[in-house]
Amino acid sequence: MKAPDAAEQAVYLVDDDESLRRAVTRMLNSAGHEVRSYASAAEFLLAWEGQQRGCLLLDVRMPGGPSGLELQAGLARRGLGGALPVIFLTGHGDIPMSVRAIKAGAFDFLTKPVHRETLLGAVDSALALEEETWRKAEHHRMLKARLAMLTLCELRVYRRVVEGQPNKQIAAELGSAERTVKAHRARVMIKMEAQSLAELVHMADELGEDFPTQDPGV
Repeated sequence: MKAPDAAEQAVYLVDDDESLRRAVTRMLNSAGHEVRSYASAAEFLLAWEGQQRGCLLLDVRMPGGPSGLELQAGLARRGLGGALPVIFLTGHGDIPMSVRAIKAGAFDFLTKPVHRETLLGAVDSALALEEETWRKAEHHRMLKARLAMLTLCELRVYRRVVEGQPNKQIAAELGSAERTVKAHRARVMIKMEAQSLAELVHMADELGEDFPTQDPGV
């Protein structure tokens, strides 16, 4: 089974009921969603590569193998699920089970039979959340790549710039000429693709723990 492109979203449907899989697949396809269906958690795991995007639509109880809840927990432990929202769709749900699923990070918990509008609404919302999460992660990776392009001197200047230090103070701390600091600062702006000091500061905030809090090599 060919995996969708990394930039594409799909709904990964895991349910042992073949007729339900066909019906749900048709419903989601008619709404414009790509669907990948699996008869068991084991079948899903064999095909799963860990890089796909979209959301998971899982049955809770599947005879002969891991349940949906066990699959959810296993993906979380192994880091295979990434940021994919999980929607449970079950005919055997109860309040304790739904609470357990939600506490484990499930996006929604629906019971069969489910109305078309309810299911499509949950899927659309889950995919919108995944899209937002994916874009933020991509932006963070892009900023890390830009940060990695900076030399040690440029990084030391960048750290002080976002702390609000003027060029003269930075030069004194680093034992450099002020014109050298200005040159480093200009290259930081270019490499980070920042149009202003405010944007440069915002980038450091977005990098969070990946932004150095002390001089590299110290």
